[in-house]
Amino acid sequence: MQSYSSATLLGVRVDDVSMDQAVAQIAAFVRDGGSHHVVTVNPEFVMSAQRDTEFLHTLQRADLAVPDGVGLNFAARWTGQTLRSRVPGIELCERLASLSATTGIRLYLLGAAPGVAEAAAAVLEQRFPGVTIAGCFAGSPRPDDEPEIHQRLRAARPDVLLVAYGSPAQDLWIACNQPVLNIPVAIGVGGALDYISGRVIRAPQWLRRIGLEWLFRLIRQPWRWKRIWTAVVRFPVAVIREQRTKKQKNKGTK
Repeated sequence: MQSYSSATLLGVRVDDVSMDQAVAQIAAFVRDGGSHHVVTVNPEFVMSAQRDTEFLHTLQRADLAVPDGVGLNFAARWTGQTLRSRVPGIELCERLASLSATTGIRLYLLGAAPGVAEAAAAVLEQRFPGVTIAGCFAGSPRPDDEPEIHQRLRAARPDVLLVAYGSPAQDLWIACNQPVLNIPVAIGVGGALDYISGRVIRAPQWLRRIGLEWLFRLIRQPWRWKRIWTAVVRFPVAVIREQRTKKQKNKGTK
């Protein structure tokens, strides 16, 4: 694996990679074989990891941790670190579909509500002619669903598994199941399949560009207010507090 610089935010590593670098690294993982876990870190991940040590360890062990969320870029800058780009999970899925269309890598869409993965696959097949979708299945992260999921994945033999069970369930599921499935790359993609399928409308690009996608989500999905509050308020407050504590400790040692 290529070595990347990274930022550490509240104990969570985030790699300083661009979209192009992330896609190239995933392609290299596929060529290398083995099992690789890619996490799409956002502020909610970081805050969840503060109270869930299993999730924290899962994030720390990931082979690649891409920055998904403009709040991470701001937090890195505030703490004197560097995260130059964003790698949103939705766009990463689309780029991998484009890669599949040109290289033949096999994608499998796992998760979301019944029918969503199939709808997302149809959109990707229309947008990226030649993409190879090895299979789709809703399933669930419940242990009693694992035998059927394992059977389907072994039959499909995907190169890249996109898991849409939401956080932290998707990445905990990957950490537990991927080693026995021998899939080269598994990525937790959250709600990406909902957006790709058109089930959920994404914020206009100009809002995403200025970091206000959260406001669009709040207006369209007000029931998500707790998650948005965590990302937009609790996360930056926690980062600022940690930074102040570090500065006070440094002053005390001088």
